[in-house]
Amino acid sequence: MAAANILQLNEGNFSQQVLGSTQPVLVDFWAEWCGPCRMIAPVLDELAGEYDGKVRIGKVNVDENQGLASEYRITGIPTLLLFKGGQVADTIVGLKSKKELQQKLDSVLAG
Repeated sequence: MAAANILQLNEGNFSQQVLGSTQPVLVDFWAEWCGPCRMIAPVLDELAGEYDGKVRIGKVNVDENQGLASEYRITGIPTLLLFKGGQVADTIVGLKSKKELQQKLDSVLAG
């Protein structure tokens, strides 16, 4: 179960919540059966709290939202896309440490 400040994204709300966001949005493309996805989830929960008000963090279940996975060419999970101004600013593939993710978020905030 995701933290309260993690957005549950789907094909219906993605455009408004991510592409229309005034804040950068880190989107985690994941699936229930993906071990590394489950391992990165608590890190994303922590980051959602630490970056609250600066960066929004959301999750897209690729099994339930295959259209979005296809549109963004998600071939392996976890894949995290960092959106800024409605555009993909960075792509992060695979399990990463909290420090690595913080560096990506700080970089997009500084830019």
